[in-house]
Amino acid sequence: MNDHTTTTTDIESRTHQEVQRYYGETLESSADLKTSACCTSAAPDGPVADILQLIHPEVQKRYYGCGLILPEALAGLRVLDLGCGAGRDAFLLSSLVGESGSVVGVDMTPAQLEVANNWRGYHADAFGFAESNVEFLQGNIERLHELDLAEGSFDLVVSNCVINLAVDKAAVFNSVSRLLKPGGEMYFSDVYADRRIPAELAADPVLYGECLSGALYWKDFLRLADAAGLAPPRLVSDEPLRIDDPQVSEKIGAIRFSSATWRVFRLTAAESAAEDYGLQLSYRGSLPEHPRQFELDQDYCFATGQRTPVCGNTYRLVQQSRFAGHFDYFGDFSRHLGEFGRNSRKINFSGEASKGQSGACC
Repeated sequence: MNDHTTTTTDIESRTHQEVQRYYGETLESSADLKTSACCTSAAPDGPVADILQLIHPEVQKRYYGCGLILPEALAGLRVLDLGCGAGRDAFLLSSLVGESGSVVGVDMTPAQLEVANNWRGYHADAFGFAESNVEFLQGNIERLHELDLAEGSFDLVVSNCVINLAVDKAAVFNSVSRLLKPGGEMYFSDVYADRRIPAELAADPVLYGECLSGALYWKDFLRLADAAGLAPPRLVSDEPLRIDDPQVSEKIGAIRFSSATWRVFRLTAAESAAEDYGLQLSYRGSLPEHPRQFELDQDYCFATGQRTPVCGNTYRLVQQSRFAGHFDYFGDFSRHLGEFGRNSRKINFSGEASKGQSGACC
């Protein structure tokens, strides 16, 4: 038993060292990546695009995200960024939460954190803040309990293409559940596989550093979230990955990958499946950036002023989260009508575009 524990610890330590080396030394910018796994094709627009112009170029070039981790209604929130790297997303979020909000970034690579810390004051000045509302901590996201982070102290946890690099992914989700406030949200992008990755590929440092061989089988992610006590995850967007490097492609073989953005909430009395109680929600159109409609996920797009049938978990999500005051509520849980028909949580690996299924405004 001791031999097995030692071996497992050695493997974890070696993997962490390889990740630190890859992102601290091997990669000098996103241009050095061999695949599109750690790059997003989604381009922000509107106010976010304007803020992005203010991010320092040195921070920009060390961005390795695979999605946009900027959900709605951010003003005043306390945010935790897991695997913040050089801080691009943390600085974007710091602008969006405003001076009344705050952002804590955690990363285990000193070279990345050095860049992030060098530009804290620069970004506070760029955003017109009296002082920086961002703090960067060196630490392993698998051991967040070792950091001075209070239980239930965060409104939002984000992560961008980093959890695949963690060895003990269950520990990450367990910590997220512990650190989130009731009704709080985890909104994150990562790489997923259409099957479990063979051990020999998981041991390849380049494939691991490229965010491929550490990728979770997407159904295993759903199980981990459930085991951590989080409500069933909501798929926001997904995009099959392109692997252009011939050597990487040969190693990967038939395995298919997709980058996906999920939102997961810490809710009271959430059910494991979508159940029908005859409930409806009506969006008030009161989120400033979304006056006509609010797209919660690939299943739900709420048109302003229109009643939309929802499952019990969606009703609870809205009622318990920061979105509570932006909706009107119709019905109660007194009568169960069976399974709710709309519940598509399957990632797209085919290359065909995913579409929302709520119909009304998507």
